[in-house]
Amino acid sequence: MSRAIHIFRSPDRFVAGTVGEPGDRAFYLQVSQDNRLVSVLLEKQQVQILAERIGALLGEVHRRFGAELPPTDVAVDDLEPLQMPVDVEFRVGTMGLGWEADAGAVVVELLAVTETPLDESVVLDDTDEGPDTVRVFLAPTEARQFSARTELIVDAGRPPCPLCGRPLDPAGHICARTNGYHRGIELTDLHKPDDEQ
Repeated sequence: MSRAIHIFRSPDRFVAGTVGEPGDRAFYLQVSQDNRLVSVLLEKQQVQILAERIGALLGEVHRRFGAELPPTDVAVDDLEPLQMPVDVEFRVGTMGLGWEADAGAVVVELLAVTETPLDESVVLDDTDEGPDTVRVFLAPTEARQFSARTELIVDAGRPPCPLCGRPLDPAGHICARTNGYHRGIELTDLHKPDDEQ
């Protein structure tokens, strides 16, 4: 079966977002252009890695080609939630990232999970055979905005345990650093002087 390649050369919006409560969130990437809307499902780590790699790619493009880049500490313009309903096109298995010098754009490619090993030649290519794909072209400013918003989305989850770094649950936390015992004190108490506890 031939693959579907969804190409967005001038997206109106390309964002990461979540559905669900912290600790039980599903992560999505959503891209829209004109009347087209595509959403894909992926893991939190994939979203985080994509945002980090986009930042690294922009730095490399600036170093090698002298391209003008927006500052790294941009304020996020788009804090709106995902457009509902979120109809998932596919679950992301492989991601590709590149730079198109002629357009001066970051190219993000998201490929569907496959049951067989993926031939890497299909990444950032228009071959007829391969997994379904979403390809998005982003100006450097849009790429920087995507990374900044994604960082906020990822950080909005459960806070980390100050002892082991694993996510804290509202109902409690069994910490590996305390030999599996459930701590009966508030974690904020850990930072108070002894006379205040």
